[in-house]
Amino acid sequence: MADTKKLLFLPGDGIGPEVMAEVRRVIDWMAKNRSISFDIVEGLVGGCAYDDCGEAISDETMADAMAVDAVLLGAVGGPKWADVPFDKRPEAGLLRLRKEMDLFANLRPAVVFDALADASSLKLEIVQGMDIMIVRELTGGVYFGEPRGIETLADGTRRGINTQVYTTPEIHRVARIAFELAKKRGNRVASAEKCNVMESGLLWREEVTHIHETEFPEVELSHILADNCAMQLVRNPKQFDVIVTDNLFGDILSDEASMATGSLGMLPSASLGAEDENGNRKALYEPVHGSAPDIAGQGAANPLATILSFAMMLRYSFDMGADAELIEQAVQNVLGGGLRTADIMQEGKARVSTSVMGETIVAELGKLAG
Repeated sequence: MADTKKLLFLPGDGIGPEVMAEVRRVIDWMAKNRSISFDIVEGLVGGCAYDDCGEAISDETMADAMAVDAVLLGAVGGPKWADVPFDKRPEAGLLRLRKEMDLFANLRPAVVFDALADASSLKLEIVQGMDIMIVRELTGGVYFGEPRGIETLADGTRRGINTQVYTTPEIHRVARIAFELAKKRGNRVASAEKCNVMESGLLWREEVTHIHETEFPEVELSHILADNCAMQLVRNPKQFDVIVTDNLFGDILSDEASMATGSLGMLPSASLGAEDENGNRKALYEPVHGSAPDIAGQGAANPLATILSFAMMLRYSFDMGADAELIEQAVQNVLGGGLRTADIMQEGKARVSTSVMGETIVAELGKLAG
């Protein structure tokens, strides 16, 4: 790269700091061996931010997120903060990042690594070779729609309200991301909604169809009801290439697909904003797994999802596909060599700590780079 890229590290809660430390190892290796330079600033998000300043993310850290080239986040949350006010809960920091950075497209690959295929809860022949990209709309829908809240009715009972709402531009921009990704993969998009019972689902289907017909007719498009999509993901997941769906269904379907791979600890994600006039976009990268407070500080966490999230950063924020592939191949090789963290441990394999897994990935990078 011709210039230094600025990153914001947000380790967060639980195992977040442990897995982020292993990404630092990878970055240090790349700085020494690949002529790649990153300027890293660090901030607080989630429960640790609430403890520090009374908010799930401070205005100062939010300003840093808006100013850097990309954000890498560990994990947020834990039972320690179960009773904090709803608008200050650890997850509110993540939602604020997504909303203010306008990260409308969440990319969650669900890939079954050959070495872990028999770790899936599904039969080997069902999942072996599975490679799905789920594109979830991230800043609209029921999680952000108004009106929302809990109200007390005249008779003393209470009512909870959330509103599912989408507009044409919101659907168009996430559909474009899905079609563009499909062109570089298997050239197939499945759009999931509930048009049979929801007007917002009908609008979703019509507007995705419009983008397909007017901009991406060369990509194969199919429509599927979200509940059927959930069923098909456990029946025959390899039928899918790219799935595009709304915020609520994407939350559920991507978790389902991720578990078919064998472990949440293996899966990265990217959340992308719109391109500016220079072709750059705001972006946040994070592992799919949670903060796992029950194992925090024990050296038992799997750092591979966070390392793979960094690889996604190289690919989608910095157009460094070859370097991303180098990291992904290192992960494949280390798994193929039989090393496992606790969450992916299998009989006959060698269980290693978080730091040993990170060290071994770096050593493998050295071998691959020659």
